[in-house]
Amino acid sequence: MPKITFVTPTGEEIEVDARSGTTVMENATRNDVEGIDAECGGACACATCHVYVDEAWTDTLAGPEAMEEDMLDFAYEPQPNSRLSCQIIMRDDLDGLKVRVPEKQA
Repeated sequence: MPKITFVTPTGEEIEVDARSGTTVMENATRNDVEGIDAECGGACACATCHVYVDEAWTDTLAGPEAMEEDMLDFAYEPQPNSRLSCQIIMRDDLDGLKVRVPEKQA
């Protein structure tokens, strides 16, 4: 089972087990990771599950599709490594994925 590490704005690291096929957002909400609001429930219709993907993982993930890119325009302080966690689907080769939670969600 792959693991995800969420880094909070205060620097706390929260490691969770994630089933392959689930999203990073689902795992954050299931494990009460503070700062992942997920208001739309994973429909890519808001930017409240915004995360910054650790630079070590940006090449491993496919880039965002057009709909996600549009929604990232509404994210709080988007950066080149910004993603919506509802659009990152966990798989075995993402074991150890690290994402940083922004100070706030848009």
